[in-house]
Amino acid sequence: MILCCGEALIDMLPRKTEEGEASFAPYPGGAVFNTAVALARLGVGTGLFTGLSRDLFGARLEAVLQLNGVESGLAARSDRPTTLAFVTLTDGQAEYAFYDENTAGRMLSTSDLPDDLSGIDALFFGGISLAMEPCAEAYEALCLRDPNGRLIMIDPNIRPDFIADADRYRARLARMIAVADIVKLSDEDLHWLEGAGEISDLAQGLLAKGPKLVLITEGRAGVTAHSAKGHVHVPAELVEVVDTVGAGDTFNAGFLAGLSDASCLTKSALAIGLDDAVLTAALTLGVKAAAVTVSRAGANPPMRADLS
Repeated sequence: MILCCGEALIDMLPRKTEEGEASFAPYPGGAVFNTAVALARLGVGTGLFTGLSRDLFGARLEAVLQLNGVESGLAARSDRPTTLAFVTLTDGQAEYAFYDENTAGRMLSTSDLPDDLSGIDALFFGGISLAMEPCAEAYEALCLRDPNGRLIMIDPNIRPDFIADADRYRARLARMIAVADIVKLSDEDLHWLEGAGEISDLAQGLLAKGPKLVLITEGRAGVTAHSAKGHVHVPAELVEVVDTVGAGDTFNAGFLAGLSDASCLTKSALAIGLDDAVLTAALTLGVKAAAVTVSRAGANPPMRADLS
């Protein structure tokens, strides 16, 4: 099973009332929540570790997890409110305003970490939870607990406007990246983290810091996997984009599902180096799954049957 570690929240998506007035409608979301749901819909055993509220929004999140077969037994429940993310769309691109003070997700602490991770093959970390304290400290502690054990993938999904202390955040990511096997970044994330330069050079620089595989997504240009063996590129699929909410999260799920399909969801497989055929298949599954998601409103990842 893959344990996804990070935020579960409510996306308040822009809609129109019957009278044509602008409004917002609540949809379960959050980068890591979306990845967990997408993985489960692709037929991969999946769990979610996060801070869940007992409020009405938290109940809605739990209902979606249960409906999709995502195990939530390790989640930390509390009476704090659920994080809300108000989304605005410009040419299909999503921008977010987060309401996250004293929420169930943000106030997750190291005391909430699960003691027993038996049955967990891989850990996935990401999203705004890596930028906000105290939950960021808890996720870092879980990531660093057993660096030589389970496969670790990280997608920080960097949102600069949401980062209060950039130096502290960069230092945390550096420690987590050093023990990660796979790091996925958009091209914008890569430049924010590593500065100006050619993408291939920056990716190689990241590889030198610890991970065995660095995935760089470039929107319509597709995705490239960089490793010590070289690089593999898969172009994006051309679809009519409704919005990009959940696109990267679904790609992550598709890629991990592809590794699971190939029985390569282990640290040893990454240490040896994946064959180009395995990488291509996993990247392609991620791209196909993300293409379905962007063709739908909101984060609505596909079932495996939708990709055939």
